Amino acid sequence: MDVTSLLIQLVSGAVGGNVAGAALKNLSLGTVGNSIVGILGGGIGGQLLGMLGLGGGDGGMDAGSIVSSVAGGGVGGAVLLAIIGFIKKSMGKSS
Repeated sequence: MDVTSLLIQLVSGAVGGNVAGAALKNLSLGTVGNSIVGILGGGIGGQLLGMLGLGGGDGGMDAGSIVSSVAGGGVGGAVLLAIIGFIKKSMGKSS
């Protein structure tokens, strides 16, 4: 995993978190919250895909590596936002 792939994953994670926040208004954490959770999810999602061998090989700048970094980061950011948003919403109802 190189720095370029990681940066692509983090940026696409932030975008994925904000897209998920816009699509799932009841789970949104606000723009800053969506971005922070998306960045974390993008990094985690990209690393998980890399561990599974689906992370685009050697992390070069070919089209496959870039697409897998964007997909892993975006999906990871969206999934983590949905999980955190659901937990936050569930904790709010119990109070």
